[in-house]
Amino acid sequence: MKKLFAYLAVFGMMSFGSVAMAQDETAAPESANAETTEVVAAEAETENVAADEEVSIHKALKQKFVEGGVGWMLPVLVCIVLGLAISIERIIYLTLANSNTKKLIKLVEDALEEGGVEKAKEVCRNTRGPVASIFYQGLLHYDEGVDMVEKTIVSYGAVQSGQMESGLTWISLFIALSPSLGFMGTVVGMIGAFDSIQKMGDISPIAVAGGIKVALLTTLFGLIAAVILQVFYNYIVVKIEGITNKMEEASISLTDMLVKYNKSQG
Repeated sequence: MKKLFAYLAVFGMMSFGSVAMAQDETAAPESANAETTEVVAAEAETENVAADEEVSIHKALKQKFVEGGVGWMLPVLVCIVLGLAISIERIIYLTLANSNTKKLIKLVEDALEEGGVEKAKEVCRNTRGPVASIFYQGLLHYDEGVDMVEKTIVSYGAVQSGQMESGLTWISLFIALSPSLGFMGTVVGMIGAFDSIQKMGDISPIAVAGGIKVALLTTLFGLIAAVILQVFYNYIVVKIEGITNKMEEASISLTDMLVKYNKSQG
């Protein structure tokens, strides 16, 4: 009997353990599903917060723009829009003008050896960029001598440099004009603040807050516009300098090629 009770007790404990394990296994997926749901909910909440922040930033900028006074903020906005438009146009133009100079020199050299000056002119006509244009103008005056070719290259190189620098004056104007308009708005805002003080006969934060706020906002937006345009201006200047250096090196190479071609013909 004692052994029977012992077997029954062991069997009962084993059955209870199996049931408990089954309950744990059943509960584990439920807890995992709960954790997954919480993670998804947290991610969705984070995305909603980020979207709200983006919307709030956009609204804040619009609100600050209006608070700064349309009469002073609008000219600053016009300056940065026009400055960016000219900058983007110059960047596109310079990107298209930046050609493979070494490849062009090799093509012109091969053309001189195979078909003479006319063949080299054809290569230059079919190649875009200021370097090819300078080569073509130089080759047009080949019959007048190498000295005339050098003068033509120098003259036409100056023309090409002027075309690349076109528009930079306007960008520099907007860079100077944006903060100037901002500072002018600052002066006007401070004058308004002092007028309020004079009318009230007392220095009150409420009386001067509006004028000072306009002053600070116009200055801030003017400086931001100037900084953005200055970055574009410097980038354009660097690209122009790079192309100009290529033009000068290529011009020397063309002169050397023509001198060598003359010797081979003589």
